[in-house]
Amino acid sequence: MTSPSSTEVSSVKPKVESPGSSSDEEDEIYKRFASLNVGVKPEENSESVLDEVSIDGIIKFIKDKKCKNIITLAGAGISTSAGIPDFRSKGSGLYHNLQKYNLPYPDAIFDINYFQSNPQPFFSLAKELFPGMFKPTPSHYLIRLLHEKNLLLRHYTQNIDTLERVAGIPEEKIVEAHGTFYTSHCIDCRKEYSLSWMKEFVMTEVIPKCEDCEGVVKPDIVFFGENLPPKFFHSIMEDFPLCDLLIILGSSLVVQPFCTLVDKVPKDCPRLLINREKVGARNPALAFLGLLSGGLKFNEPQNTTDVAWLGDCDDICLEFADKLGWKSELEKMVKEEHARLQKEQSQQKDEIDEKKEESASCLKKVSSSSSKEADKNS
Repeated sequence: MTSPSSTEVSSVKPKVESPGSSSDEEDEIYKRFASLNVGVKPEENSESVLDEVSIDGIIKFIKDKKCKNIITLAGAGISTSAGIPDFRSKGSGLYHNLQKYNLPYPDAIFDINYFQSNPQPFFSLAKELFPGMFKPTPSHYLIRLLHEKNLLLRHYTQNIDTLERVAGIPEEKIVEAHGTFYTSHCIDCRKEYSLSWMKEFVMTEVIPKCEDCEGVVKPDIVFFGENLPPKFFHSIMEDFPLCDLLIILGSSLVVQPFCTLVDKVPKDCPRLLINREKVGARNPALAFLGLLSGGLKFNEPQNTTDVAWLGDCDDICLEFADKLGWKSELEKMVKEEHARLQKEQSQQKDEIDEKKEESASCLKKVSSSSSKEADKNS
């Protein structure tokens, strides 16, 4: 995972690693990944597959069954209404509220080198982010609805909150580009641990140690300085040439290499941005000179593919479903799933509270026993 300040994928070679892979294999994966970029040369105008380059044009494109391989790209914006803060919003973003951890720099909380020397700040923060405390949003359930309508080829997410899984999107349809809390591994011996195993430690802010070697166990989220999952790169090479509609939801499109995915679809593929702000736009002047033409082509005369639908992600997703004739299905799904999850979360809270009471009782007995022993010896 590269730093959010990175601006050029061509200047940063993504780290790709799998057990037993050679540097030659990594180089080949990178070359194939980079070759999927489109628009690296001045481009000719092409006819639009949309009747009109607008929101209504996208809706009609779907209704007319002209797409069957939709890829969705999601960022933190689809999870904020669930109560999960994003990273960069001024005042409310995670990076603006880390003073209590006394970090040398904000990114340190997700830096693998800092984690190896001091994992406690991360595990304190993890309690606020841990799966099971939040419910998926209408945005997540719209993506599930696309799957149930046999329209979703793949969902790529920058988020580590596992809400796609909670929403019922099948694992094989999800690519968690920045990893996930769903599994964890010992950083020394690589033994795998489950979400439920990790939860007990995170909720009590205890650093989890491996049962085999006493190494620190870390959730499988991608820290700065770590490799992105090989599945991310392999899936891109398989999926993006087939994409016939790209939907981007709630992403700032600044983190490499995720932000470059908008350029890996076929040149005539419609691209819909659902976001509070218009992001990811290319520089028309540089594109005209042939120096750089990656990015979305909003407001350009030659734009035949790109549409921005600005506002709150959940509100737009509900309106999107309404325009497609799916609103009642989406609202019913959200209501029923939230009721089910609320019941499960209440049961889990009761179990956690019971374990806390048991632990407190045990500590009290040990303390009382120690006091009696001390009095006896005196």
